[in-house]
Amino acid sequence: MEIDPRLRDFRNFLYLAWDQLGLPEPTTVQYDIADYVQNGPKRRCVQAFRGVGKSWITSAYVCHQLLLQPDKNILVVSASKQRADDFSTFTLRLISEMPLLQHLRPGDHQRNSKIAFDVGPAPNAHAPSVTSKGITSAITGSRADLIVADDVESWNNSATQAMRDKLSETIKEFDAVLKPGGHVLYLGTPQTEQSIYNALPQRGYDIRIWPARYPKEKQKILYGDKLAPIIEDNWEEEKQGEPTDPGRFDEFDLLEREASYGRSGFDLQFMLDTSLSDAGRYPLKLSDLVVMNLNPENAPEKVVWAAEPSLAHKELPNVGFSGDRFYRPMAVTGDWVSYTGSVLAVDPSGRGQDETAYCVIKMLNGFLYVTDIGGIPGGYSQETLESLAKIAKNQKVNAVIIESNFGDGMFTELLKPIMTKVYPVSMEEVRHSIQKEKRIIDTLEPLMNQHKLVIDESLVEKDYRSTQHLTPEKALQYQLFYQMTRITRQKGSLAHDDRLDVLAIGVNYWVEQMAQNADDKIKSRKDHLMDRALENFMEHTVGKKPRGNTWI
Repeated sequence: MEIDPRLRDFRNFLYLAWDQLGLPEPTTVQYDIADYVQNGPKRRCVQAFRGVGKSWITSAYVCHQLLLQPDKNILVVSASKQRADDFSTFTLRLISEMPLLQHLRPGDHQRNSKIAFDVGPAPNAHAPSVTSKGITSAITGSRADLIVADDVESWNNSATQAMRDKLSETIKEFDAVLKPGGHVLYLGTPQTEQSIYNALPQRGYDIRIWPARYPKEKQKILYGDKLAPIIEDNWEEEKQGEPTDPGRFDEFDLLEREASYGRSGFDLQFMLDTSLSDAGRYPLKLSDLVVMNLNPENAPEKVVWAAEPSLAHKELPNVGFSGDRFYRPMAVTGDWVSYTGSVLAVDPSGRGQDETAYCVIKMLNGFLYVTDIGGIPGGYSQETLESLAKIAKNQKVNAVIIESNFGDGMFTELLKPIMTKVYPVSMEEVRHSIQKEKRIIDTLEPLMNQHKLVIDESLVEKDYRSTQHLTPEKALQYQLFYQMTRITRQKGSLAHDDRLDVLAIGVNYWVEQMAQNADDKIKSRKDHLMDRALENFMEHTVGKKPRGNTWI
């Protein structure tokens, strides 16, 4: 069949498809997406605002590809089998309804279902012309010239770290399916900064983003070179916040949707900006900590925090999200005085499959100072128990608290005789019944928001180095500051949380003391010293001691 040369441009075909469906002419943004879908690199990803019609555009593109080359094999993969089937069903509808595509209708003896179908001119082959599968289906064994990954990531399969790891491994199978010279086209909305879409550039993919509004200048910087050229070229300062595609959604419509989705949801679904979404979803920030050199014996009476660029620790390893920083204190006030208390918190690994996490937290004037934290491989081994006893002794702690949710107190009973021998100190168990993630966040977030959690600078280096013997992926998962910045209220959001959990256990021990006001404590101490000095002066000068509140 001879094809009009004008139809080789997918944008012209899209116009005809939209007309066939009774839709208005494609908008400027839709035409731009269509051009990228056809002429983008072999490995490409379309991220466009919700409702722009990117799935319909791509379905029409599949028809266009089969019109130009009916012998192609196309694989459609979605998060759910139902969504993939909906994609292929819509494609079949276009083939059956558009006069231009009538010759592509499956023949009597060809495959013809929403799961898999052939087009009329296609040669007999093991692989159908179009196959739809859910991401959890067996993909290996298929062969494809084009793979369309339509929203393969969803909340249901990416909410936890384990889910994300599994999904990331699954999409690697695309390379085994793809024929030499084949193309892969992703359509999707990232859920978080850890989204598989955000990791695609590391695998050689090009990403292009079409937000619903012209971004503000700061937001524009976050997109980097991913922002669609049509948005970049038309961006002007006075256009910030205006609709990029008023033919699809005008300003009033976007305002209604923003009110419905909420700020965070709108930024994610319509602006394709994960930074604000992540800011709301991941409540614990490195920037809320105070990081400084600490003394194991004493500390300043008050620490003043400020997120000043000049105070940022540029030399420390940082595993937080982009833009998150460790900061030095802006000032310390009062004198350096002895801590009022010190506790060693322990989270046993149980069966020894994980590490036994520990944390030393010292208290002064409502500030909590973390002077040691880490993980010891093994569970109930003699080496682990002796190491904890030595840490308690070196740090001169006043108490040891142990998470007892596992082992029915066995760990505590094993540790007691060793502690008695090495460093006799009070020991107690704590048990928690509420969801771990919620407990950790509810304990740490208020303290960190008030900038009253102070970390010894050396511990950042120690935490980072302590896992470098592991594979890169596992190394991150075991680090305290990675766990801190990636935890959400979603159950199972972290693959490993031991170090963060033990920090929360230690902080919770001091919760009742946190009502203390540092300024009041400094004044109280100075008043006490002044009274002592005055008392000594009167005694040596007039030979009298005070009676009650007077010397009369």
